[in-house]
Amino acid sequence: MNLQTKIPLKKASNNLVCFESKLILLGSCFSENIGNKLNYFKFQSNQNPFGILFHPKAIENLITNAINEKEYTETDLIFQNERWHSFDAHSSLSTTNKDEILNNLNAVISSTKKELEEATHIIITLGTAWVYRFIETDKIVANCHKIPQKKFLKELLSVDEITESLEAIIVLLKAINKDIHVLFTVSPVRHLKDGFVENTQSKAHLITAIHNILNEDNVSYFPSYEIMMDELRDYRFYAEDMVHPNKTAINYIWEKFVATWFSEEATLIMKEVEIIQKGISHRPFNPNSIQHQQFLKNLEVKKDKLNTQFSFITF
Repeated sequence: MNLQTKIPLKKASNNLVCFESKLILLGSCFSENIGNKLNYFKFQSNQNPFGILFHPKAIENLITNAINEKEYTETDLIFQNERWHSFDAHSSLSTTNKDEILNNLNAVISSTKKELEEATHIIITLGTAWVYRFIETDKIVANCHKIPQKKFLKELLSVDEITESLEAIIVLLKAINKDIHVLFTVSPVRHLKDGFVENTQSKAHLITAIHNILNEDNVSYFPSYEIMMDELRDYRFYAEDMVHPNKTAINYIWEKFVATWFSEEATLIMKEVEIIQKGISHRPFNPNSIQHQQFLKNLEVKKDKLNTQFSFITF
């Protein structure tokens, strides 16, 4: 008896992720989950330098501004609830000090351009096709920063608009890094505040648009959304809000991702990293015992071995 439908996944034939790879993750909060896993296993990765970005236009805007080395000034900011915000960034970058946020935005723009130039892979997770347009400037924003909704127009990006945005992203990236591999995925997080039917419509637009551009060289798709919907179609795989995947679901999708996109050498090294990570988090009954002191020495030997092999790995 088969009690689960399985998404057929093929091992990627090239551009596999290894420990020499340099990865950038942009997009929905699901990219944060995958990014945290990469950080745990000590890969060379960076995630969401402008904070969580939910829709393709926001991601395109960040990449465009990074490549063009945009300099943010006071005219790019808005003051709301005693904090300075940028409509291009998540509220996690907002501050009470105007100069501080400008320095942070410009520093991130500079570092992001360098990382895009050096990256081997960029993983873009699209969350929604719904966007908000600030009426005063007629521009689509990345985040509304709790500004009254009456100041925005809510719009659903069409499949053509999303396809155009994704094509622009690919052209921009390959203009500065011809060998970069672009991996798209759709977030399994349900945006139910938009409505149940509206969330489904939004995800359909994103998926259709991505498949419109998969004929491009070095462009791929990983079915995070489909795995959640088909293999994990049970509320026990959701967090208490019934919207976000829980830890079990995240781990399950991560394992599928590793099996599809990571080299065999990388998976072996990941096991070594995990042994060290678990050793670091271990809490002994008697920290001063001879047995524990020997355990710590062995742990240091393992750390030194990995650091000799990969100088960027530190614990």
